[in-house]
Amino acid sequence: MRCRKNDCQSRAWSWLCGLGLGLVLPLVLAADAGRALPVADSPAVDVGVQPLGIPSGVVSAVMQRDRVLQRALEVSRGTAVFHPFWRGPEIVPLLNRRQLEVGLLGDMPTLMATVGGQAVIVGLVKQTSTAIVGRGVIQVGELAGKRIGYVEGSSAHHTLLQGLRSAGLDEQRVQLLPLAVSEMPEALAAGRIDAFAGWEPAPAIALAASRDNRVVFRGLTSDYLVFGRAFAERQPESALQVAASFVRALEWMRRSQSNLERAVRWMKADALAFSGKPVGVTDAQAVRIVRQDLLEVPSAPAIPERLSRPPLRGEFDFLSRQGRLPEGAQWSAVEAALRYDGLARVIADPKRYRLSVFDYEN
Repeated sequence: MRCRKNDCQSRAWSWLCGLGLGLVLPLVLAADAGRALPVADSPAVDVGVQPLGIPSGVVSAVMQRDRVLQRALEVSRGTAVFHPFWRGPEIVPLLNRRQLEVGLLGDMPTLMATVGGQAVIVGLVKQTSTAIVGRGVIQVGELAGKRIGYVEGSSAHHTLLQGLRSAGLDEQRVQLLPLAVSEMPEALAAGRIDAFAGWEPAPAIALAASRDNRVVFRGLTSDYLVFGRAFAERQPESALQVAASFVRALEWMRRSQSNLERAVRWMKADALAFSGKPVGVTDAQAVRIVRQDLLEVPSAPAIPERLSRPPLRGEFDFLSRQGRLPEGAQWSAVEAALRYDGLARVIADPKRYRLSVFDYEN
């Protein structure tokens, strides 16, 4: 007999906990979603996205409806196919194995994708903070011994490590429970966890649900559009067309409130189709997050201060000290990934890349 999705996930997690195999959870989630993963070097441009995150899911919702992109790719690759994932760390190995050409990733997964030299960083998708949200606590130090929901290898995991360290704690002093970020507010409300580390809209949902929920720590974080290096080097024009679609998406949303609201509705439809649950934020809340975290960031989509103060360097150094990066990881590989100039080339030639031509499916 086939169990319901949530029951299956709950039983699978209980089984994994019993075996001490929490890191296998992403595979369970992927299999439970019943999705066929892309094959390496397929004719399409395969894009890994996270529809449950804001603003990342809003950006990908616009890009995947971009008819200008699809027509441009017909010349070489044929089409762009967007594949939804629960979390960024699921996307990274598929980029490395060339099953995906493109990914929208948080800062920690971006580092994991680039330290091996197999990916390049295109542009900024978000610049904001991730948060540790606790119930009935006001300081990080009060989380000692508490149950904390987190996403292994994510930007919020990085924030959790920072927050615990600020209070003189480490992961051995708390109980870490892997959860999908979309499940965290509900788990907090039900008392299954005492806190979580997550990105929007999870903190906004939790704060709106109860006055007992508070942000006890925030960490600066960024999301990035990332290309597999093989894709950028072997199909340079296709890569530039994807970068152009990214630029168009931001420009279109900036042009009017109605465009941005439409993009949010698309994101909500994509999230519901993927997870089977509605996103727990209002359209107005989602619009505010997209404006604050992306559209009002002056430099976006360009990566800010690329030369004078390299982004990701602080995260690299911190995670290296924590032993969270692969053995032998070198900053020079990330620095090389940041030198990819595809976005600059697209912005410098707006007519060729049709940056002001907007044609989106409903």
